[in-house]
Amino acid sequence: MKLLLDTHALLWWLADDPALGASAREAIAQPDGLVFVSAVSIWEIVIKKSLGKLVVPDELPEAVRSQPFHFLEMTVEHAFRVGELPMHHRDPFDRLLIAQCLVEGLTLVTHDGDMARYHVPVLNA
Repeated sequence: MKLLLDTHALLWWLADDPALGASAREAIAQPDGLVFVSAVSIWEIVIKKSLGKLVVPDELPEAVRSQPFHFLEMTVEHAFRVGELPMHHRDPFDRLLIAQCLVEGLTLVTHDGDMARYHVPVLNA
């Protein structure tokens, strides 16, 4: 299974937070799986941190890089796909993650029930 971690799922994984459900935790830990972290999530984290809306450790870059994750850059194709999405969700970060899932054929690991409205595969975080 090819997974894309929603921003909160990434943070829960890194913090070993019990909010991340057992099935999501098992899927992320599968040695034969592909788990992606989007540049969009990193962008969201650093913006929210700079605005004082999110507290994350200073070692976050090292913590993310130490994981066996693949990094997914944002492309022009992803940006164009956002424009084709219905307005189920107004959060631009979430909309970009949805577009990336659609373009790249990924399953989104998220706790946000509204994401499934976009008809992308979702694994409940």
